[in-house]
Amino acid sequence: MKQRVITAIVALIVFLPFVFYGKLPFMFMTYLLASISLYEIFRMRKEKIISIPGCISFLALWIILIPSKYIVVMDYIGLSKLECMFIAVILYLTYTVISKNKCTFEHVASSLMCVFYIGIGFYYLIETREAGMTYILFALLLIWMTDSGAYFVGRSFGRRKLWPEISPNKTVEGFFGGIGFAMIVALLFTLFADMDIAMWKLLIFTVILSIFGQIGDLVESALKRYYNVKDSGNILPGHGGILDRFDSLLFVLPLLHLLKVVTG
Repeated sequence: MKQRVITAIVALIVFLPFVFYGKLPFMFMTYLLASISLYEIFRMRKEKIISIPGCISFLALWIILIPSKYIVVMDYIGLSKLECMFIAVILYLTYTVISKNKCTFEHVASSLMCVFYIGIGFYYLIETREAGMTYILFALLLIWMTDSGAYFVGRSFGRRKLWPEISPNKTVEGFFGGIGFAMIVALLFTLFADMDIAMWKLLIFTVILSIFGQIGDLVESALKRYYNVKDSGNILPGHGGILDRFDSLLFVLPLLHLLKVVTG
C-alpha cells in the first residue's frame, strides 16, 4: 500500500501540471501515454513492436489521436482519418499474404481493435481538455472517486462477488459504493463549478459514467486474464502499467462526449 501511495503522489505531481497547462504539452503527453498503452497490449499479446504490423498500428494510433483542433494536418495529405484507417486495413491484410499467414486475419482484427480501443479513448482525453478544465477535472475526479469508493466500501462491507471469473476482488457492494462516491463529485461540481447542465441531468450522467468506468476496469481485467498477465506493465510500481491506470477513462471520456452531444 505504501508503494502504491508514493507512486500515485509522484504520478499526480507529473501528470497534473500537464492537465492544468493543456495545449501542445498536454497533447504530446497524451500521445506518449497512448503509445505506451499500445506497447503494453502488444507486450501482453507477445507481439513484436518492431515489425510491420507494429509500425502500422502505431501510425494508425497517431492518426486517430490528431485532435479536431489540428485536423487541418490531414488536409496536407489529402486524406481523412477514415480513409487512413482503410489504408491501414489494406496494409495489414496485405501483410497476411506476404507473411504466408504467420500474421493471420485474427492478428489483424486484434491489432485493429487495440488501436481503436486505445486511440479513441485517448483522443477524447485531448478533446475533453480542449473543452476546458471543468470537464476534464470532472472526469478525472469521477474516476478516482469511483475507484476509491469501490475499494473502501468493498473492503469494509463487501460480501458478494461482482464478477469473480474476471476480477475476484471486486464486490457488488463496492460497485455501488463507487457510484455513491462519484455522486459526491457531481454534487460538488453542481455547487462550485459552472457545468452549464441541470443537476438532475448531471447526476444521471454521473451514474452512467461511474458504471461504465467500472466496466472499463473489468474489460481490462478480462484482457489481462485472457493473456494470463497480472498487470499491463510495470512502469508504475504498485499500480502496474499505463493501461491499468487509464482503463476506466478510455470508457468514460468518449461516453461523456456522447452524452453531451445527445443531450445538448
